[in-house]
Amino acid sequence: MCGIGGVFNADRQQTVDRQLLVNMAAIQAHRGPDGFGVEVLDQAGVGFCHARLSIIDLNESRARQPFLTDDGEVLMAHNGEFYDFQRIRADLTAQGVRFSSKSDSEILLRLYQRQGLEATLPLLRGEFAFALFDRAEDCLYLVRDRFGIKPQYWAMTPEGLVFGSELKVLFAHPAVERRFTSEGLFHQLMQTMVPGTTAFAGVHQVKPGHVLKVQRVNGHLEVSETTYWDVDFPRKDNRDPNRTEAEHIAAVRAALLEAVELRMVADVPVGCYLSGGIDSCSILGLASAVSQAPVKAFTIGFDDARYDESPIAREMAEATGAEQDLMRLSGQELYGHMERTIWHAERTIYNTLAVAKFLMSRHVNDVDYKVVMTGEGSDELFGGYPAFRRDMFLHGLDDLPQEERASWESLLQQSNALVQGAMLAENEVDDPDLDAVVGFTPSCLQPWLACAPLVPGLLAESHAAALKDYSPGKAIAEQLDADQLDGRHALDKAQYVWIKTMLEGQILTWGGDRVDMANSMEARPAFLDHHLAAVAVQVPPELRIKGKTEKYVLREAMAGLLPEVLYRREKFAFMAPPAHTEPEKWEQMKQLADDYLSDEAIDAAGLLSKAGVRALFLRHEDPATSDAERVQMDAVINHLLGVQMLHRMFVAEDVPALARREADRLGWRVLMPV
Repeated sequence: MCGIGGVFNADRQQTVDRQLLVNMAAIQAHRGPDGFGVEVLDQAGVGFCHARLSIIDLNESRARQPFLTDDGEVLMAHNGEFYDFQRIRADLTAQGVRFSSKSDSEILLRLYQRQGLEATLPLLRGEFAFALFDRAEDCLYLVRDRFGIKPQYWAMTPEGLVFGSELKVLFAHPAVERRFTSEGLFHQLMQTMVPGTTAFAGVHQVKPGHVLKVQRVNGHLEVSETTYWDVDFPRKDNRDPNRTEAEHIAAVRAALLEAVELRMVADVPVGCYLSGGIDSCSILGLASAVSQAPVKAFTIGFDDARYDESPIAREMAEATGAEQDLMRLSGQELYGHMERTIWHAERTIYNTLAVAKFLMSRHVNDVDYKVVMTGEGSDELFGGYPAFRRDMFLHGLDDLPQEERASWESLLQQSNALVQGAMLAENEVDDPDLDAVVGFTPSCLQPWLACAPLVPGLLAESHAAALKDYSPGKAIAEQLDADQLDGRHALDKAQYVWIKTMLEGQILTWGGDRVDMANSMEARPAFLDHHLAAVAVQVPPELRIKGKTEKYVLREAMAGLLPEVLYRREKFAFMAPPAHTEPEKWEQMKQLADDYLSDEAIDAAGLLSKAGVRALFLRHEDPATSDAERVQMDAVINHLLGVQMLHRMFVAEDVPALARREADRLGWRVLMPV
């Protein structure tokens, strides 16, 4: 688990600056503080860098990347983990392939040499983003894992392509522009990103499950993109009708156990994140059963009991004999670390849960742990979120009487009152473009689409004018694969849209990799194993959500290891208390607003409207404003703060100079070829 970066020039005679690559590694040293490497291929116009976090094969000199084949033909840099690598390495060794390290990363290089990329990709299991340059093909490949657990950004400059694990890696290159787009600002303020985009002009993401191919042709670069994997829910008439409920439960249990077993492999201790949900509790239960020693379980607790899940987590830790490590947080701590969290997240956040997770990863690092398993992905695969139940009730049960449908909707809103405005919209929102592609507007997007009308009034006049005819729903809908939605059940569609938007753009960024790796901590989400996903999509919708019970098949698969209170507990979205719920927290937020949302700061950035920002705060403080509206406006205020922070950090700041200073501070210097 590391950080990568590189440059691919259109002119093969233009040698990449080695010190620039060192600087690109240094600015992401938090991703890999255990060492760095740089490799430049002369007469090829290409160079890679790598910042290493030692997890597998702790021998620094042997496992240092980038890897280059002995013949100098293939260059590789990898961020992430490949599981089942020992079996693959042993199989290749038996066929005469020779390895120079014990690193899991090296299997990629040897597989590619032997059989090419297309045949290699299906064998790669885990979370990863990597770059491969093939001199014979004169081609660069950028690849991202199936769900987008690991980040991969790229931008085209006048000289060529720049890529890296984080935006700041690209911005360390002086030729990469640092400028917000109007559309990027819009989506930062409404929370939901358009897949494959960022807030910045010309800066893109490699999409999950995709290969970006950059071919050099006659002194210029041609970019193409292909899909190598997607979440493939079966069409309604293609699901096996003969498979029993018991068989689905057994298949889920077996696939999850295998995913956990593989993720316990490391040359350092592996802990678990533990909340009060069945996801992380299931992971801990299986990990504890697999392990010969007590598993370290890290839990976040909040002072506000309405949002605190630590009592249930404690019960699970005691049941498994885990060593629980509880970190309790207050509102003051959360807003006090928001700026540093935004520096690492590189996008805005709607809730300070991102800050809580940043602080937790720092704590994990402080107690000398580098690896934890997490529960992300369970809700996505097994229908856990309240928005999924809402879509199931409204669109997935054709024979449900209207009276009963209304009753279920009412109960759902009541039980999720705390997160209304964030996880559920207060009022239904219909978007014609999403309706056209999906068949309805997924409930998971509705809270953020409800924020969209607020956004133009918050933007500076030039940006608002540029967005006069802009439709965020249309922009998102255009990036969804209609073939993967056609003929699917309503619940399948809702889960697919969430996976392509909120999972990749939120949970796996500011709720995952970016705040974990901020403190050199590797998270392993066992549910996001594509073999497990292949089993999960075959589970009929009525077994994912059975009656009013979400994640039914998972509950039954894990029933033997879950405490009774947890087995019967309804899903509650894990989030930090919004700012308005605690006077101390509101004051902490206002202190940040006095800096970042002052008239002077708004004028300096040129992104927001002073009048619009003031009006939003006045509306928030109006006694007539509902709690759900306040939750939504808390989110928008967080986004406003985030946009201003991003501008100060990445546009106003001289990032190339910052990267040079980081390299000097670390003592990282050019590694000249031997």
